[in-house]
Amino acid sequence: MRDAGLFIILLGLIWLAWLRPWVGVLGLAFLECMHPQGYATGFMKEFPLFLALFLAVAVATAKDYLRGATKPELFFDGRMALMLALWVWFALGTAYALNPWAAWPKLWDVYKLLPPLLLMLLLIDNREKLLALNLTMVLAVAVVVLKGGYWAVMTGFQDRVYGPPDSQYGDNNEFAVATAMAIPLLVLWYRETGRRALRLALAGMIALSFASALSSWSRGGLLSLGVVAVLLIWHSRRKWLALPLLAAGIGLMFVNLPEAWFARMGTLGGEAIDASAQSRLDVWRLGWAHALQHPWFGGGFRGWVYLSLPTGGSLDWHSAYVQMAAEHGLVGLALWGALLLGSLLALTRLIARGRRQRLPWLENHAAMLRVSLAAYMTGAIFLGIGYWPMLYLILVSAVLLRRFAARAGSSAPARPVEQA
Repeated sequence: MRDAGLFIILLGLIWLAWLRPWVGVLGLAFLECMHPQGYATGFMKEFPLFLALFLAVAVATAKDYLRGATKPELFFDGRMALMLALWVWFALGTAYALNPWAAWPKLWDVYKLLPPLLLMLLLIDNREKLLALNLTMVLAVAVVVLKGGYWAVMTGFQDRVYGPPDSQYGDNNEFAVATAMAIPLLVLWYRETGRRALRLALAGMIALSFASALSSWSRGGLLSLGVVAVLLIWHSRRKWLALPLLAAGIGLMFVNLPEAWFARMGTLGGEAIDASAQSRLDVWRLGWAHALQHPWFGGGFRGWVYLSLPTGGSLDWHSAYVQMAAEHGLVGLALWGALLLGSLLALTRLIARGRRQRLPWLENHAAMLRVSLAAYMTGAIFLGIGYWPMLYLILVSAVLLRRFAARAGSSAPARPVEQA
């Protein structure tokens, strides 16, 4: 039954993409963030769902272009050059990989992100479509958050909440960070809608998102949530109301959390280091040592398979920063870091511009994208999530927002010049 439902959804998305290619782009973002095939049990488990929709969007885009129905407007942003340089560096590093039979397939997996991102840059051509793109990411995560939040509340936070099976967010730690990244986009939706019923539903969804992330029992997720909470209060127009409401909500959740949860979270700042934390420290030291010895290309994708052998083997680098340095050298880490920090700086400037030009949509969108990116950068300290699709969707959204802000600025009426 699930497989038939997924197949019908795919056919519906292909039909919508044929009519409106930019809607197909939203479908691609939904599939990237939710990974519905993880819930399949039959023929759709291995079906190339994403590839089929991508080909449909590409053909529909070409069809509209040849008919003159759409003429994509080309533009340039420095971060696009950084992203392209990073992808080229991934390929160069793979040629020198320690684990080539695993590195080349991983390179292909990462490269599959690039064509859909290019389609998004071409087809998302106004701020309304950009808002729809970010809300699509929210809805993809919300499907799992609703289930996880409900389960967390019903079980008194006794069980861990996990993401979609077989997805990059399937583990409890990754799911917590993905949920923390989605919360600011929920807040953006809350601010952009004027419908009272929808605002109430979104407020409940935000509360369930916090509950889901807390019930993941993830220490990195807790830090990401803390960053999100602080920044949301910072950007709140009614801090006097937001602070007590957030404190009351978190207090209610903490009352129901079991003692084992507090014991696990206590290792974040405690003197005792459990075996999991110690293994991370060991693999971090090995990763940084290899990056310093091979600063240009590192060890390539999945180099941890060999480099972590002295520690008895590890699941991965447990840090996106170590991951980038160890797998792609200090040059790769610099490119990736410049992409993230450049986006943070650009979003900060857009927030200031939105306030200065009295453009609430710009201020809200830039602020919430910055909070989402900050949540990722915090969670990435403890998780090897350097190739997450959701990260690059956020980065592309930041590029597009700058484009639309420039367009709004150029169309703004000129201020009268005062006579001397």
